[in-house]
Amino acid sequence: MTAMTEKYGTGSPRRPRPRAPFTWNRLLWAIVYPQRGDTMRPTMPGGVLVGLSLGIGTAAYNSSSNILFITLSLLLACLILSGLLSWINLRGVSWDLVLAPPLRAGHDAVVAIELRNAKSFLPTYGLWFEVAVRALDPTGAALRAESTVTARGKDVRAALAEADRLETTRRLALSNRLDPQGQARLEWIYKPTQRGLLRVRLLSVGSLFPFGFLRKEIGANLITDVIVWPAPVSYQKHPVAAVRRISGGERVPRVGVSGDLLALRRYTMGDSHRLIHWKASARTGQLLVQQFTAENAEGYALWLRTDAGVWPRPDQFELLVGFAGTLAEDLFRGGRLLSVAIDGEPPAPIRRVHDLELFLDKLATLRPTAETLPGGDTPVAKRNVLTFLPDGQRGIAAHVDGQRAAAV
Repeated sequence: MTAMTEKYGTGSPRRPRPRAPFTWNRLLWAIVYPQRGDTMRPTMPGGVLVGLSLGIGTAAYNSSSNILFITLSLLLACLILSGLLSWINLRGVSWDLVLAPPLRAGHDAVVAIELRNAKSFLPTYGLWFEVAVRALDPTGAALRAESTVTARGKDVRAALAEADRLETTRRLALSNRLDPQGQARLEWIYKPTQRGLLRVRLLSVGSLFPFGFLRKEIGANLITDVIVWPAPVSYQKHPVAAVRRISGGERVPRVGVSGDLLALRRYTMGDSHRLIHWKASARTGQLLVQQFTAENAEGYALWLRTDAGVWPRPDQFELLVGFAGTLAEDLFRGGRLLSVAIDGEPPAPIRRVHDLELFLDKLATLRPTAETLPGGDTPVAKRNVLTFLPDGQRGIAAHVDGQRAAAV
């Protein structure tokens, strides 16, 4: 279903404000008072080097040994050089969080980081990127586990486990060097487990370059929200005794044999000579064949009810949403999906891929409703209406005019 990947999400990435031009005063102030998310901490070898420098410095002052003072200066120069080279390594490098929504539950998606080195002479080494994915509720607020100070130990552990389940983090590392004026792409294959809204964040960019004495991290704060469509489900079809055909035959924009001309194309072996457009062929100097619009022999209106009294089980409701989305896609491919409606909403006609995508977007954030619609209050047509009812404790059956059409 490659045609449905033309849509690009519901929210645009929120970019950080552009950085001000470089000045030495700004650099010194950034060292004294760094921005939020910017940290520089010594690693284990760096801590050993600092401790060794303090010991050698104490011994040098007590003994007044020139050799110890020279050794101390070399150790401190290594620390200063490490920080300077780390700053140069990150300077001039830009990155962007790239994601092609909408995603689909249970299917792999690519979360990518695109890099560009704007430096003219120096390459960049050893960068890593912290990426986090967190589920959102239908209102767009981040879902998080909550606890209290007076909670018991098992409650705190459960809250932490819930937080880990809701958010997934991954570190993407730059394995090779990034040449001057070069570009690179880091990819993470992520598989959403459930439908809904996801917030993908680039948390920070870090580096241990060059000696591994200092760990430098820069807060990136790139955020994008994407929609995750419900996962497709396998279902079993049942023969329907009679389906009303549309009176007059509704024309749909696909190739068929009705009376409306759709387009002209070149003649190929096997085409009927009756379809040749002789006047157009004479003007162009090549044989052209007429293509007509198809006549929609039978169509269905899909009506999805989300009453909480009808669907009390969460797992059965999730199966319902996936079943409805799968049937809508299959009917659309066959040119037999006329309109869709959810609860008491007016029916929305489905004429192109964009209309189907809007319906799948609604299914991604659909939740059971407390309101109960009367059985006869149908916002769609009276015939050829595809509805859903529970089939046992876990199954779901799709009915057309009271006849069982499909089940899962």
